[in-house]
Amino acid sequence: MNTVAVITKEELLKHWLGHRNLTRRTIEKFPEAELFTYAVPGMRTFGELANELISIAVPGLTGIVNRQVEAYAEANKYTSKAAILEVWDQHTEELKHLWAQLKEENFHETFNLFGQYEFPVIENILYFIDNEIHHRAQGYVYLRSLGIEPPFFWER
Repeated sequence: MNTVAVITKEELLKHWLGHRNLTRRTIEKFPEAELFTYAVPGMRTFGELANELISIAVPGLTGIVNRQVEAYAEANKYTSKAAILEVWDQHTEELKHLWAQLKEENFHETFNLFGQYEFPVIENILYFIDNEIHHRAQGYVYLRSLGIEPPFFWER
């Protein structure tokens, strides 16, 4: 069977980095006072969600690149907007470095992400992106409920 790629590895990275840029701008818009205190009942704060995103993308991609299965460890250790933005920027640069090490021929190999999710590498990567979009959307709802206009989602 002859297949043609719909999207290249470089295009997928550009897409992901666009989402990371938009999520970063969403974090920037969030008032410091509400980042770790404001939430809809039964949901986590946007600060907690940002910490989850930090705990998934680079640690997960590191495991994939190094073929090391490590348990997921969410640590809400970043407790200010400045700290979250700093690590977000560091992780974005690290993500680019890791991405360069990823081989396209490995995208369809199975990897047991965090020892819990045994799927092809491409599905794990799409999960990283989808999860970020999902949590950013929660942040959009919070911003709107606080009377703050979120960034335009198409400006990545």
